[in-house]
Amino acid sequence: MNRLSAVLLAAAALGSAAVSTQAVADNPLGAYVGVGVGQSNVGNSSYYDYGYYGGYHDHDATWKVLAGIRPLPFVGAEVEYIDFGSGNGDNGYYANNYFYSNASSHPKATVLYGVGYLPLPMPFLDVYGKVGVARLQSDITTYAYPAGYCAPPYSACSAPSVYRTDQTDTKFAYSAGAQFKWQDFAFRAEYERISSQFGDPAAVTVSATWTF
Repeated sequence: MNRLSAVLLAAAALGSAAVSTQAVADNPLGAYVGVGVGQSNVGNSSYYDYGYYGGYHDHDATWKVLAGIRPLPFVGAEVEYIDFGSGNGDNGYYANNYFYSNASSHPKATVLYGVGYLPLPMPFLDVYGKVGVARLQSDITTYAYPAGYCAPPYSACSAPSVYRTDQTDTKFAYSAGAQFKWQDFAFRAEYERISSQFGDPAAVTVSATWTF
């Protein structure tokens, strides 16, 4: 390597270090915000909970907003709000002289995550896992038709009795994903799930974040 090349390389390294140092000084916690969209899996795997007909899973669009900090290269924290969309089921069961069917649920959650990043040798790529606590709200609706009088299809049935439950629980949440970083932006793909008696709502999302 000749002297001119060495000088240019050193100047580039010093410039990069200066930019990095300035970025850390401006944002010592590595604070960021982001939005995401994707597809959810919503339903209930148990047969009957809180007046809610179970035994189905459905897919819907989901969206979320998030904010986080990354004070250390391998550790961070995030808070997010995620709307899983609505799930609907057509299977049913008989109980107390009624046929329960056409159930629906609309889970939403505010989640606080701890984030751990793998020590990869590629500064533009992160692989991470998250565990946390979710405040899960499940809006649940079940329709009850008189047994022996109503059968599928339901167009000729009398108006059903409608049962609604707004159930809020504190639940365990977990997630894993990867993100590609470009300047102050990151683009991530992620899977997350919340443990719940209402069928463990889950989502696969793509998100964009901005570190400011």
